[in-house]
Amino acid sequence: MDDLCADLERLAAIPSIAFPGFSPEPVLQARDLVVELLRAAGVTDIGELNLPHTAPVVTATVPPPTPDAPTVLLYAHYDVQPAADEHLWDSPPFEPTRIEGGIRARGIADDKVNLMVHLGALRAWRGRPPVGIKIVFEGQEEYGSAFDGYPPTDPTAFACDAMIIADTGNIRPGTPTLTTALRGSVDVFVDVRTLDSAVHSGQYGGAAPDALLVLVKALATLHDLHGDVAVEGLRREPWHGTALAEDDFRALAGVPDGTPLLGSGGLGERLWSGPALTVVGLDAPSADRGAAAVVPHARAKLNLRVHPRQDPQEAQDALVRHLRRLRPFGIPLTVTPGDTGPGYEAGTDGPAYRAARTALRRAWGAEPVDAAAGGSVPLVNGLAAAVPQAEILLFGAADSLCRMHAPNERMLRSEFRGALLAEALFFAEYAAAHRPGGAA
Repeated sequence: MDDLCADLERLAAIPSIAFPGFSPEPVLQARDLVVELLRAAGVTDIGELNLPHTAPVVTATVPPPTPDAPTVLLYAHYDVQPAADEHLWDSPPFEPTRIEGGIRARGIADDKVNLMVHLGALRAWRGRPPVGIKIVFEGQEEYGSAFDGYPPTDPTAFACDAMIIADTGNIRPGTPTLTTALRGSVDVFVDVRTLDSAVHSGQYGGAAPDALLVLVKALATLHDLHGDVAVEGLRREPWHGTALAEDDFRALAGVPDGTPLLGSGGLGERLWSGPALTVVGLDAPSADRGAAAVVPHARAKLNLRVHPRQDPQEAQDALVRHLRRLRPFGIPLTVTPGDTGPGYEAGTDGPAYRAARTALRRAWGAEPVDAAAGGSVPLVNGLAAAVPQAEILLFGAADSLCRMHAPNERMLRSEFRGALLAEALFFAEYAAAHRPGGAA
């Protein structure tokens, strides 16, 4: 663990931000270190996939030790989010800093510790695991890239029996967690134009139609009195897995005591197996600079998260239909569909899931739980389309308190060790299940 944490700090010290406007050199520097660490873990067959306008994807292969041994694909990414306002950090974001029980740095939880989980599991087997291995370490996950849709175009390159997508973690520290579902995502834009230009609110207000009032009235129809989404045609079901406790959720989201949470039903249903509709952008005069005038134009961007099994196009159509039917104060809206991304729900009754549950139980000394993620991981769907028969496992060394994408992102050594041990044990359990007469 000491050596692994030291290598993790080396990797986390590289500002590998693959966003426009940032130097590409640190991304390539991180790529080079990843290749170096793979070689140190005993991997010799290392390659690279280069797609247009996309950081390199590091690939590697460890052949299966026997003809009947399964092959496991291991995914992680070595790029990170920008650090944003560095003044909000307790230490420089790209100077990994030891804290109680762990390390603080940008990208250390998302996703560099998970990449090191894969490398650590290979080290645990001295580069000769009882399964075949395919490595896919992406370099532009955070910004998005052409790689998301690439796997179905070359399914042979990704052929495997199971995949471990290490871009997630535990629902709380110390609770081994399999992420079995991901919500889909939909964007919709709403425009209102009511006047040729702004006019004096004293002379014309009261009769001249205010575009911002029209837009606000339309947005108010999207939720009911409880805060539940009120758009017909969106799928919602009870969540039967493990969910966050309300106190934990309040702490994570920064909801003050006394401020009610939105919606009804369990938190799992509200966060994972039901829709969530958020106004993520609003174009209108600012409160500090707004003139005493009737607003002629207003625009909003809506983001809809949908049930893992709902077709995102179907959900987008439902939201667009709802908005286009509205005539606030008799005024129609201009509604423009934006991007969509599908959700994902795993089948959890196969041999890889049985092996994973055993491995997680052994590694953590606790019963593993199923959870979901409200965010999307577009590549999961690409991999599922490329290798539809493969079981896809999502687990890792992050946890719900790790502050990914936020200031003071951190990882815990205990989570790192548990995830690494679970993956190394999974290789053995899964290999045993494929031997004649074996069962995970």
